[in-house]
Amino acid sequence: MTTLRLSLASLRAHRRRFLGTFAAVLLGVAFLTGTLVMGDTLRGSFDTLFADANRGTDAVVRSAGVVTVAGEAQGTRRPVDAALAERIARVPGVAAAVPRIEGAGQLVGADGEPVGGQGPPTLAGYWIQDPRLNPYALAEGRAPQRSGEVVVNRGAAKAGGLTLGSTTVLRTPDPVRVTVVGLATFGGADGMGQVTYAGLTRADAEKYLTPKAGDASDILVRAGPGLSQRELVDALTPVLPAGVEALTGQQATEESNASVSGRFLTLFTTFLLVFSGVALLVSVFSIHNTFAIVVAQRTRENALLRALGAARRQVLVMTLTEAVAVAVLASGAGLLGGIGVAAGLQALFPAVGFPFPEGDLVVKGLSLALPFAVGLAVCVGSALLPAVRAGRTAPLAALRETAVDHSAASRPRTAAGAVLLALAVGLALAGVLGPPSLWLAGTGAVLALVAFVVLGPAAATYAVRILGGPLRGANRRIARRNALRSPRRTAATATALMIGVAVVSLFTVFGASLKATMDRSVARSFAGDVAVSAPSFGAGGSGLSPRLGPAVAALPEVETAVGLGRGVAEVDGRGRALTVTDPAALARTFDLGTVRGSLDGLGTDGLAVAAAEAERYGLAPGRTAVLAFADGTRRTFTVRAVYQQSELAGDYVLTRAAWAPHRTQDADRLVAVTFRDGVSTDSGKAAVERVAERYGDPEVQTRDAYAESSAAGIDMMLTLVYALLALAVLIALLGIANTLTLAVHERTRELGLLRAVGQTRSQLRAMVRWESVLIAAFGTAGGLLLGGFLGWVLVRASDGASDSAFVFALPPAQLATVAAVGLAAGATAAWRPARRAVRLDVLRAIATE
Repeated sequence: MTTLRLSLASLRAHRRRFLGTFAAVLLGVAFLTGTLVMGDTLRGSFDTLFADANRGTDAVVRSAGVVTVAGEAQGTRRPVDAALAERIARVPGVAAAVPRIEGAGQLVGADGEPVGGQGPPTLAGYWIQDPRLNPYALAEGRAPQRSGEVVVNRGAAKAGGLTLGSTTVLRTPDPVRVTVVGLATFGGADGMGQVTYAGLTRADAEKYLTPKAGDASDILVRAGPGLSQRELVDALTPVLPAGVEALTGQQATEESNASVSGRFLTLFTTFLLVFSGVALLVSVFSIHNTFAIVVAQRTRENALLRALGAARRQVLVMTLTEAVAVAVLASGAGLLGGIGVAAGLQALFPAVGFPFPEGDLVVKGLSLALPFAVGLAVCVGSALLPAVRAGRTAPLAALRETAVDHSAASRPRTAAGAVLLALAVGLALAGVLGPPSLWLAGTGAVLALVAFVVLGPAAATYAVRILGGPLRGANRRIARRNALRSPRRTAATATALMIGVAVVSLFTVFGASLKATMDRSVARSFAGDVAVSAPSFGAGGSGLSPRLGPAVAALPEVETAVGLGRGVAEVDGRGRALTVTDPAALARTFDLGTVRGSLDGLGTDGLAVAAAEAERYGLAPGRTAVLAFADGTRRTFTVRAVYQQSELAGDYVLTRAAWAPHRTQDADRLVAVTFRDGVSTDSGKAAVERVAERYGDPEVQTRDAYAESSAAGIDMMLTLVYALLALAVLIALLGIANTLTLAVHERTRELGLLRAVGQTRSQLRAMVRWESVLIAAFGTAGGLLLGGFLGWVLVRASDGASDSAFVFALPPAQLATVAAVGLAAGATAAWRPARRAVRLDVLRAIATE
């Protein structure tokens, strides 16, 4: 009990010492809590949304076969016969059966810009008249009755500036003039997240969204009174043709929820949890450093306690009690802050286009208990070694004049760090230069981080001398000597910033490498002059009309125009994407490298394959490959060409005639255009734009602009990464500020003597600021070095683990900006300690022992 009273009394008396620790724990716990609460909220919102929308659907009848390409949330299913709905409606116990016809359809807003399309799907479909089977509910206006009339979800209408009576274009991908006659909701919300929807008449849906009339995506079934969903499925199964299956409405809802939200939410929450982990790792160093300094400063106080009879265990427990008290208060505040973070994210992400539905925050017990426990463990664990060191304080230490930590780097620690660094570099090089191994490369990367931490004190001595060497003037030299006074403390303070800068540098290097890879792919593969492209980020957009390419090719300014469509099929049991195009025109517009065989005359039974795929499946010109399509058919194709480069052409090339029997909704993803000799880029581009305007007005770009837009998603990702990592850097800066504040307290008498011999306040302020800058420079330099190395390892490991050849690129401008921000942040972190230093009373400071 006495130990507890002493701990709490010490904490109250020196509460300012723990402000940095309190803030570090609070921020880390708040971010972790916000991530978990946001994940729970999104799952709950989507569950409620789909349950409300599909409440009236008791069974779904669909094709059993599906082809799924790696990276896709949903596979491609063949359509079912819409006439099957009539047979199902005659089954005893069935109250209603309606075919659902659905495909891609992108609305154009009142400003002429497409609505959505940057990730979430843009859908169009038959507006089902049965309100219980239609997941969308009419909120305003009426249902479509004539060709060209549509109902759109209210969220899409707001985003596009559309109202009842508005006339616009629906890209299916062929442009269709439509009039908005109704506004709808989905499960009571304005839409299914950021997904857009346009409801058509059945005739229009069959005309624009299916290969032929009579096809349906699936059939929705409603049961009569007294019949459960499972009993309904059991009754339907005997009357269904081969290759068609029935599942309960609950199963269909769960599948839809998982396909729309499950995979995305897993990636999203994992993404945020990684940054929470980085923030908490940075907190560990800041908290450990604070307690190490406090223990060093209280050496005489702890020694007096030992001399008065306190046992080692009591001193240790007293220090840990302070850590627990700080952890409990900071974690509790962090839980409240985390709920605020979740509320902020809920408002922020829909504003920037992320598919989050509206709904109240869902706060579960585990989402509060886990961050609280993590905050407690991080704080107490970080204080454990300083507490053990405090317990080992000898009673004779009370006779020492001062209690300043002059600890330097020990030789065993330096040797261990050197061994770890050599091992880390060896493993990383073995994983990326030898046979590609993500495990070896990843282990080397983790060991490199550990080696940097272990080598910190030794590196700090040399780094501060080098970085501080150019500094001139007495105050700056004193600042350098202060930073060198305790290399272990300097290293521990800088390590927190180093980790934050390293992660920023890692993503900066990897993002620049991805952009360089895309630029090289376009420059190496695309030999055309302009490109007409559909959105390439995510699954949004409706693609380009297949008629656009031939229309552009007919222009007198154009030498060649080739459209690249997309299909899917299974090869050796694995779903693969197919490029549907004119192979001869493809060869004239794209550089395919060395081609074995001929791309001319593939016909309806010929196939061209990328060299990497040919090697994987043992294919060569003259050999055959069996492709299993989503419509259930299997066809044997003869390989007539093997080409070297596949970045833009894809791995498999078919003619449109070969794909036509198996297609669903036909669309191109790109139209590449080459001009005739003598035609300028500007005049040719203007001619292509005039034609493109008749096909939904997609964007026409030069080759350089197309390459830049292909990498736009990377810039958006990096912006989000930098915003999230700002928290880790903030915690690191709080650690620097707290360390300097404690150092000012520790050097009170020294600072008073400097003032007494003539040092001005501005000189003292500059001295503290330069010490902070040197610490920040050391952390920034180490972070840039470590981040650059880890970025190189990640790029090379990705290169070996994928079929695409990655380009390693160091972006000097971005890395210089990171360095400048790190130095500026160091100067900013010195504001509070410098202010405290200059406010010291000179006489009292000199009298301090």
